[in-house]
Amino acid sequence: MSKKTSAAPPSKSAAAPTSAAPATDAASKKPAKPAQLVTAVEMGARQREISVSEFFTKNRHLLGFDNPRKALLTCVKEAVDNALDASEEAGILPDVTVRLEVVPTNGPPPPASQATRFRITVTDNGPGIVRQHIPRIFAKLLYGSKFHRLRMSRGQQGIGISAAGMYGQLTTGKPVKIISRTGPRAAAHFFEVQIDTKKNEPLVHENKQIEWDQPQGTQVTLEVEGKYQKGRASVDDWLEQTSIANPHVKLIYHTPEGETKEYPRTYHELPPAPREIKPHPYGIEFGMFLKMLQDTKSQTAAGFLASDFCRVSSQLAEEICRAAKVSPAMKPRDIKGSAAETLYQTIQQTKIMAPPTNCLSPIGEKAILSGLYKQIKGEFYTAVSRPPAVYRGNPFVIEAGLAYGNRPEDQAKSQQPAVPKAEGEGEDEHTELARVIRYANRVPLLYQQSACATFKAVLSTTWKNYGVAQSRGALPAGPMVIFVHMASVWVPFTSESKEAIADYDEIQKEITLALRECGRRLGLFLRRRERAAGEYRRRNIFELYIEEVVEACSRLKGGKLPKEKLKQQLQKIATSRTGGMKTDEALGRAGGGPEGLPHSIIVTAEGIEGDAAVASQVEPETNTAVAPEDEPVQEEPMRKAEKRGAKQLQKKAAQMALFGQPNKRNKPHKPDKPHRPRGKK
Repeated sequence: MSKKTSAAPPSKSAAAPTSAAPATDAASKKPAKPAQLVTAVEMGARQREISVSEFFTKNRHLLGFDNPRKALLTCVKEAVDNALDASEEAGILPDVTVRLEVVPTNGPPPPASQATRFRITVTDNGPGIVRQHIPRIFAKLLYGSKFHRLRMSRGQQGIGISAAGMYGQLTTGKPVKIISRTGPRAAAHFFEVQIDTKKNEPLVHENKQIEWDQPQGTQVTLEVEGKYQKGRASVDDWLEQTSIANPHVKLIYHTPEGETKEYPRTYHELPPAPREIKPHPYGIEFGMFLKMLQDTKSQTAAGFLASDFCRVSSQLAEEICRAAKVSPAMKPRDIKGSAAETLYQTIQQTKIMAPPTNCLSPIGEKAILSGLYKQIKGEFYTAVSRPPAVYRGNPFVIEAGLAYGNRPEDQAKSQQPAVPKAEGEGEDEHTELARVIRYANRVPLLYQQSACATFKAVLSTTWKNYGVAQSRGALPAGPMVIFVHMASVWVPFTSESKEAIADYDEIQKEITLALRECGRRLGLFLRRRERAAGEYRRRNIFELYIEEVVEACSRLKGGKLPKEKLKQQLQKIATSRTGGMKTDEALGRAGGGPEGLPHSIIVTAEGIEGDAAVASQVEPETNTAVAPEDEPVQEEPMRKAEKRGAKQLQKKAAQMALFGQPNKRNKPHKPDKPHRPRGKK
């Protein structure tokens, strides 16, 4: 029994190995060799330089080519920006033509809304481009003349137009075609270029002289994949906003649907040409300061500070060197280590004048008013330019504009008889939110609105204080367009696609102050208009009784009373009782213009008040209507105060008819002078 019992476990244990035989065999074998390790030599052999073109080829979304609709807009934007910069720098009023065409892929061309391939052609009347520089400008990333200059310009990085050509090369394989001519006597040169992405160098496929009917300028043609769609953030919207901020530009746009839109030149003066300045000491970081010490051509430390920076005189440079315990005659390349750091800290602690502002070219209040009035229908316009400010040593100017309301003819059309509505129907009529249009160096910013300092400043402004409805944390409600422009030598964009402005405290503060000034003017206009409208209604009611009072007085005098003279006197009393000329000015019925509203335009049915000279440079078709004749006042129930005023007017008219002048006790005080109670001097 003991043997059987002892023999039983081995039988079970013998069965176990049969089921676990693979594991035993695997365990008996030698362990598998691990993956072969890579040595440092092999890792080093794999390292190679990455071209900037290769980087942006894989990361084209950083440049604004992340979807077909946005990519089409970006290509148009970069070509137009280059055209405007070149024309303005040469002192030429820009004439730019943009043509967007559908390129058929298979068979006949599809409708513009369904097409996937487009040909973009941008032509300008600028100075042209020298033949030797054409390939590198259009087919080499980070090549340009604006990166190292401290002056205001639309382009900054030297990426834009070459990146657009790279996108076209990636999506359609077509090269960029350029025609350029530097003058009527010079030859027109035609190029076809592409980018060698491995080397970031241009590949010239064709270079020849051609006949061109334009005496001077440049024409760029790109063929890209894209999507055309109207509405907000479209090519049409971008060109319209460009004409608002650039009223000195004549822009012709041929849409892919065959239409031609022309944005005429309404401001016939070029903006002041910005001048290049040197970096300000407050805007230089320590690493850049060390590099400048090594690269300078000056032989002394004092000369380096005075010649390589702005707002540093020779006397101030010597004082800085002495305060830092550095010899003014010391060579800049010998200043290293702790001595360089001490000199840098001393510069930051020294009080230095702010950088000059002649490097900027702001739009100006009149040009902003002209652009807003031309493109946006409203009844009140105003514009504000802030004094220059500085962030990180870079000067900048913030400008703001505002368009509010609807044109009088649009208001008349909207006044229709009330129709009963169902519950909840039409409740969203008054929930229209204001529209914010943002600019940086005259270029519209259409994307990444919520990440922009401009949009944040609009949200943080309390518009309720100015008579405009606003929900918490939202844009103000009402028919309003808010315009904000930043002009700077170096705009701090949040990305390479240049779509939003970084949120610096100095920039946010200046935008907020400009918006508050626009809001104050808007609030003054709304309060005046509301008060004046009530007074004008009272005046109309008085005038209803003047004819009857004149007839009654004439009968009392036996028909010998001069009716016209009495009527004029009664009308004069009615006018003085209802605010006088101030009511007419607030409603735009007087020729004096709105008092206390500088750089503003008020549009009424009778005409334009304020900066009428700016508005008269371009008269939209919708504003050419003749002032309507006197319309009969609608019969509506009178208030108690209005009835009382009518009775007082009848009593005064009777006194005037009998005695020739009103009773002194009832003589009305003039509204322009404050009423002084009796017994007080």
